[in-house]
Amino acid sequence: MVEKIAFEGLLPEEAKNLTNDQYLKLIKSRQRRTLKRNSLQIKELNKIIEKHRKTGKPIRTHTREAVIMPSWVGLEIQVHNGKVFQPLKIEANMLGHRLGEFVYTTKRVVQSAPGVRATRGSKALAQK
Repeated sequence: MVEKIAFEGLLPEEAKNLTNDQYLKLIKSRQRRTLKRNSLQIKELNKIIEKHRKTGKPIRTHTREAVIMPSWVGLEIQVHNGKVFQPLKIEANMLGHRLGEFVYTTKRVVQSAPGVRATRGSKALAQK
């Protein structure tokens, strides 16, 4: 069975056309409160997105705490992870989450082989 990408039972086209009042009723209270406060960083990000719609300039942001809005569905936003900007394609099932939830700041640690003059068994011994 094919998974449908949806937000609260709405298809991506329907979710993209939600008004702000309709959207606020569908999201959780913490995100709703953040959007109602409308911080300066989120206002700046919205200005950058509007500029992108007119000029086609890429969207790059350090604002990881911004709540994803319905008008952003289909956009590609580059979010900073602390080192580089990672591209993030916004989909309907991401609505109500924050940008930083989808761009990880740490990598998976992979242990290597034992060092020089070490045996396989001595890898786990504590240093004196």
